[in-house]
Amino acid sequence: MIKKTVLLTLLLVSMSSCVSKKIYNDLENKYTDLKKENHNLADENEELKKAKNLLETDKASLESELAKLKSERDKLQTDCAATANNLKTLQASYNALEKNSNDALESNMNKNRELLAQLDAKEKALAAEQNRLNKLRSELESSSKRLNELESMIAAKDAAMNKLKETLSKALNAFEGKGLTVEQKNGKVYVSMENKLLFQTGSWSVGTEGRKAVVEVGKVLAQNPDITVLIEGHTDNDKILGNIGGGIENNWDLSTKRATAIVNILAENSGINKQNLTAAGRGEYAPIKGNDTSEGKAKNRRIEIILTPKLDEISKLLNEF
Repeated sequence: MIKKTVLLTLLLVSMSSCVSKKIYNDLENKYTDLKKENHNLADENEELKKAKNLLETDKASLESELAKLKSERDKLQTDCAATANNLKTLQASYNALEKNSNDALESNMNKNRELLAQLDAKEKALAAEQNRLNKLRSELESSSKRLNELESMIAAKDAAMNKLKETLSKALNAFEGKGLTVEQKNGKVYVSMENKLLFQTGSWSVGTEGRKAVVEVGKVLAQNPDITVLIEGHTDNDKILGNIGGGIENNWDLSTKRATAIVNILAENSGINKQNLTAAGRGEYAPIKGNDTSEGKAKNRRIEIILTPKLDEISKLLNEF
């Protein structure tokens, strides 16, 4: 194609000297068109080369895939032949086993019957155990529910006693430092009053300041009707000598009279349920300090008002466990 173009060019040059201007221009335009066509053909030829290279690549890939498939086919044929041989061998073994299996089959059937009987017995035992387990689970759920209720009740009681302790502390704040303390322990609230706040030596008559303190305690108790109140009288270990206070036999007697005196003051408050009040004399037998010093003896001579929440509902729940 290029040679033709060159020859045509030479022809045009040689003829340019002997042809008219019009003919020369026409030939030159054709030459230009032929050059464009030559370029286009060259581009097409390049594209065809690329397409050829791509097809050759695809051909090589397909040939590789074909070789792979042939290899897999050969392997499958080999596996198929081996499987067929194994099948023949297994068939022969099965036929031999089937031929001699009647006695073994009968024996196996007897064993199977025994196993089925054992299985049935175990299933019945399992069903019974499952029923027992379901019953235990139900009882456990019920117990857990009661335990949660019990814990809620105890928490509510503790919160109530804590509130009661705070209320008492606030109500008796004026007596702080005068031998009166309020504390909470073991789920109870203890109001402890030393004798110096309440009584003269050997007397069970409550003084003015002590009465005020007991009255304030009574006001709080009137607002808490579900509290049981134990008033304990305590003494030191000094013996009662002579005819003190109109005739006191001993420390038991003195501590009981003092506890009863506190109960009588509390009972004056109409808001307090008298059934919740108990007076007890402990004498010298529950000291909180040693009686070998005057300070220790002073601490032991005291009235303790022990406030306990009613535990009827909690006791009922406990009895259900």
